[in-house]
Amino acid sequence: MEEKKKQTEPEACKVEKKCGGCQYQGVPYKEQLKKKQKMVNALLSKYGKVEPIIGMENPYYYRNKVHAVFDRDRKGNIVSGTYEAKTHRVVPVENCLIEDKKSQEIIRTIRGLLKSFKIKTYDEDTGYGLFRHVLIRRGFKSGEIMVVLVLGSPILPSSNNFVKALRKEHPEITTVVLNINDRKTSMILGEREKVLYGKGFIRDELCGCTFRISPKSFYQVNPVQTEILYQKAIEFAHLTGKESVIDAYCGIGTIGLIAAGHAKEVVGVELNKDAVKDAILNAKENQIRNVRFFQGDAGEFMEAMAAEGNSMDVLFMDPPRAGSDEKFLSSVIKLGPKRVVYVSCNPETLARDLKYLTGNGYQTVKIQPVDNFPFCDHIETVVKLVKKQAVWI
Repeated sequence: MEEKKKQTEPEACKVEKKCGGCQYQGVPYKEQLKKKQKMVNALLSKYGKVEPIIGMENPYYYRNKVHAVFDRDRKGNIVSGTYEAKTHRVVPVENCLIEDKKSQEIIRTIRGLLKSFKIKTYDEDTGYGLFRHVLIRRGFKSGEIMVVLVLGSPILPSSNNFVKALRKEHPEITTVVLNINDRKTSMILGEREKVLYGKGFIRDELCGCTFRISPKSFYQVNPVQTEILYQKAIEFAHLTGKESVIDAYCGIGTIGLIAAGHAKEVVGVELNKDAVKDAILNAKENQIRNVRFFQGDAGEFMEAMAAEGNSMDVLFMDPPRAGSDEKFLSSVIKLGPKRVVYVSCNPETLARDLKYLTGNGYQTVKIQPVDNFPFCDHIETVVKLVKKQAVWI
């Protein structure tokens, strides 16, 4: 048992007080789960029974999306890591306990290559320099790896040789993308991109479907827990194969495409046009023909459907951390789906939105927290709601 504990519990994080990425470093994982359960209970128990939180067997190195910012220390050495909270000071990170190990190895290699190729790091305060960030995404099941190099201008000196040297050390890299971010902004990625090697995207598998992931695609960062999260969402939807389903905030189509195998038809709506392109391609690659994707505001789309007298049986909604807004929620009431499955990454905004929905004809049936973010204070929750006049639940 002692040997097993040594294998599964790495040494304590050395930069937790400066980094700010994790709020629960040093707290035993069982205690973290208790704290999160208590938080969700406090916010949501007024709407129904909160099920016990589903945690991870191994809560380390789970993030399949890893970002590092680059800078120089006082001695002029190139460092990589994360910004200290509310500053442009870079906290050097050698081993993050929640980020994918292979991705961290690649970042360390890039740091060495910057020195060899004499590439200057970007200074956020002065706007001088070239190399800003690295973003790495790894397919958990496919093993494919995408490296995104974020520069302050479009030219990476000796780019072919740089990529060759990087792939010599890490031949498992399947694509390298140059992203140009020449604005003074806290945003990591700029608008323009150039593929330096490979296809410019990776694929990964989730709940039996294959998904194409581009540099800007939204894709859950914890693949192990996301399978559990989405399986719960499908279970809560109670699909029999006869339902018309709408997937709001559909992103690259993950929930909608997984649901399509259990439903009559699925309509996905997403504001981000790049994500919609990926969703359409994902449907084609998975040979799923009973799903359609539209680019636009989901609330306006549903209002238009209601105005035309159309109805849907089930609504999946997976909004950003800010939750939904009253305009969207009022469109839900107008469209009146029999069941709503709300996937939330913020229990505070979830509580606010549940207040609106339960005050306008819906009742909460099930509440299931899932820990997608060990060591951090975020938590995913899936909620099933039904129309109050529905005969069965």
